[in-house]
Amino acid sequence: MSYTALYRKFRPNVFAGVVGQDHIVKTLKNQMKTGRVSHAYLFCGTRGTGKTSTAKIFARAINCLHPTEDGEPCNECKVCQDILAGRSVNVMEIDAASNNSVDNIREIREEVKYPPTEGTFKVYIIDEVHMLSNSAFNALLKTLEEPPAHVIFILATTDPQKVPATILSRCQRFDFRRITADDIAHTLMKYLNEEGLAATEDALRYVAQLADGSLRDSLSILDQCLAFYSGEEVTLEKVQDVVGAVDKTVFFDMTEALKQKDAAKAMELVEEMLLAGRDVKQFVTELLVHLRNLLVTSTVPDNARILDLSAENAARLQQQAKGLSPAELTYWIGRFSGLQNDMKYASNERILLEVEILRLCSTWADTDLTALAARLAGLERKVAEGVTVTVTEQVSDGAVKKEKPKAKRKPPALPEDKENLQKEWPLLRNEIGDPILKSKLSRVEIGFKEDDNVYLVCEYGALADMVQKYLPQITEELEKATGKTFQLQTLEKAAYDQWREPIMARRKKQLLMKTTPNGQAS
Repeated sequence: MSYTALYRKFRPNVFAGVVGQDHIVKTLKNQMKTGRVSHAYLFCGTRGTGKTSTAKIFARAINCLHPTEDGEPCNECKVCQDILAGRSVNVMEIDAASNNSVDNIREIREEVKYPPTEGTFKVYIIDEVHMLSNSAFNALLKTLEEPPAHVIFILATTDPQKVPATILSRCQRFDFRRITADDIAHTLMKYLNEEGLAATEDALRYVAQLADGSLRDSLSILDQCLAFYSGEEVTLEKVQDVVGAVDKTVFFDMTEALKQKDAAKAMELVEEMLLAGRDVKQFVTELLVHLRNLLVTSTVPDNARILDLSAENAARLQQQAKGLSPAELTYWIGRFSGLQNDMKYASNERILLEVEILRLCSTWADTDLTALAARLAGLERKVAEGVTVTVTEQVSDGAVKKEKPKAKRKPPALPEDKENLQKEWPLLRNEIGDPILKSKLSRVEIGFKEDDNVYLVCEYGALADMVQKYLPQITEELEKATGKTFQLQTLEKAAYDQWREPIMARRKKQLLMKTTPNGQAS
């Protein structure tokens, strides 16, 4: 006999089995009791929250020959059995991702004319409805607004923003909430007891946190762990081995290393993590969650409900958060969020992670306001701890170092220097040693206006904001390469093109008038 995945085996067959959606279940039951069933519903919510399961239960409940007093389907009559077996012609589940054309909707419009062969209603469950084409949505409008009395539409989607307003206005909308980690953990424990399998409480809670509000995702992760450790009790360490995660202790240790600017300790932690075969992206993702939890702990007094952590982890977070400022945590979160985005396009994720850690453990890498605020908060913390920090000295890794005298500025660039910079820019940007900065500058070109500035023309606005933070570093690199000082500014390409087009058109017109007889354009 073929194996049935847990998320399929434990798909709920009654409303009572739907986890974490009591507000929707109660409304649907009351509608059936009072005879106020609508002709069209829109079920919205993230993956694995019970949208399709609830739609199928509702389809059986309104057609059941012997429903319970509480509004549940009996699942024993012929109608319920046919729907459960998928052989009923009165309940049709349609995948809009693969049936998204006008022709598919026309077929539905022809079918709704005929009454159900058994039961009371014909129910159309259209899953991932946002995948329908615009023409298909338009073809569905009239039928959805005034369907025959025996037809009910249930539209399910994970992206309601893509559903046209004309469709939304014709449906009763129900938003499925993310399921809490506690509810998921309790449900998983119940399922395991039914299967005669064992798992520790902290393992199930960790699975629930990884699922991010999706019961189906948690069942898939648990299924994978049970298959890997067949016949054994599932523990936290075993779950971490399967998903490539690391023990939470490493996040406390990494945060402490960043706090003390201990680059050697931080690099050692990265090495241990990689030798254990852990995934770099997963490490950065969970480190971000840890930093976020520290920030919430240090700024929100009553945070137990927000964090949703065990008492042991909450107490440990509280202890570490006392020695960190919100400015430092906010800065680190911003840096690692940017790193997470850069990793999508990187061939060697380890190098990016190590460079970022070394940057955060230094006192010179960043000079923007956020970095300065974080450094100031760190100095204030050291002063509070009794470490003496003078104006002309900085404490770094326990050693006192004097500031180096500022280098003399190079002479300002002349117009011909700017033109040479524009020509040599592809070579100059490739010689920059910082891999993160180099990747950003690959989408930046050199432009000029009628002032003395050199404009770094960026492909999009967010890139211009990121490059703005590196202007001192870029200026220094260009000084070393050219021996000249450039006044740099960042500018979005769309804004630069908007300024440049009328200028170029005017110059073209002037050139044309010079080349025609009597100075008149032909």
